[in-house]
Amino acid sequence: MKNNLLSRFSIKLCLSVALLAGASSAYAQPYSIAIHGGAGTINEADLSEVQQQAYRDKLTEAINAGHAVLAKGGDSLTAVQMAINVLENSPLFNAGVGAVYTFDGKHELDASIMDGKDMRAGAVAGVTHIKNPIDLAIAVMNKSPHVMLYGQGAEEFAITQGIPFVPNQHFDTTHRYNQLIDARKKITQAESSVKDYQASVMKLDDNYKFGTVGAVALDKNGNLAAGTSTGGMTAKRFGRIGDSPVIGAGNYAENGTCAVSATGHGEFFIRYNVAADICARVKYQQKSIIQAADEVINQRLVSAGGTGGVVAIDAKGNIATPFNTKGMYRATKVGDEKESVMIWRDK
Repeated sequence: MKNNLLSRFSIKLCLSVALLAGASSAYAQPYSIAIHGGAGTINEADLSEVQQQAYRDKLTEAINAGHAVLAKGGDSLTAVQMAINVLENSPLFNAGVGAVYTFDGKHELDASIMDGKDMRAGAVAGVTHIKNPIDLAIAVMNKSPHVMLYGQGAEEFAITQGIPFVPNQHFDTTHRYNQLIDARKKITQAESSVKDYQASVMKLDDNYKFGTVGAVALDKNGNLAAGTSTGGMTAKRFGRIGDSPVIGAGNYAENGTCAVSATGHGEFFIRYNVAADICARVKYQQKSIIQAADEVINQRLVSAGGTGGVVAIDAKGNIATPFNTKGMYRATKVGDEKESVMIWRDK
């Protein structure tokens, strides 16, 4: 009789433990990450199979670098940083190595980071010797009382933080230099005929106007983060700064709502406050992240003549990756699922 009671008790205990484990699993905090490597006129015919595979491989490496942090219980900020570092260190993308050239043949880089947990943010613009601008943006957020630092001042601050410096030539690549020569020629020709710098720049196609990398992530503690890094616009002049370091335009994160990283024609993203607008629609209009991002990118921005896209994630780990250009390099990974890597709309 005694053994019978013990046996029944053991069975009930095992069932209770199993039920609790199942409940814990069912209500476990979701985690996910999404990245982009820029949007634009990406024609499939212009990319060989080898080139396509190179992009896909690097996007896969980046998404898995960030996801590995999340899977181990790490925070979303670190996941975003790790993913962006991979893209900044690749010559395939317009950030870090592979950054586009200014009109004068130099590189000026921008980056920003935002922590959705407490709305802290850090950004740098116009830096010329920082190997990984996203790292300096994080240092600005964590180690300074400011949100954005520019140019020489930002680099003076970087010295105090031990951020690695590189010569400006570190960012040189042949294909970006060829883009500069072509863009500079088109701008000069247009300026000579229309006598209008603004019109001459607008005549350039999307491949010259933008290209950015970024990441958004939700960690197991429910914290959202977003980061963006870029070399800016090919042949930019007069100290031009785009949307990437502008909080609310090219980057935004708020716990309980969403995180957004943008890529596109920065002037439009600044004017229309794109990243914050998407989150506001989620927060105040209770729209899904997919609907909110689609409305801003494929309706409001299109009607204004703006081009580009975003990666966005909400507090439940749902992801949206809308763009209104021919393509956008992107990758997503939700929980333990296999990553999804895409360039065009359907592949």
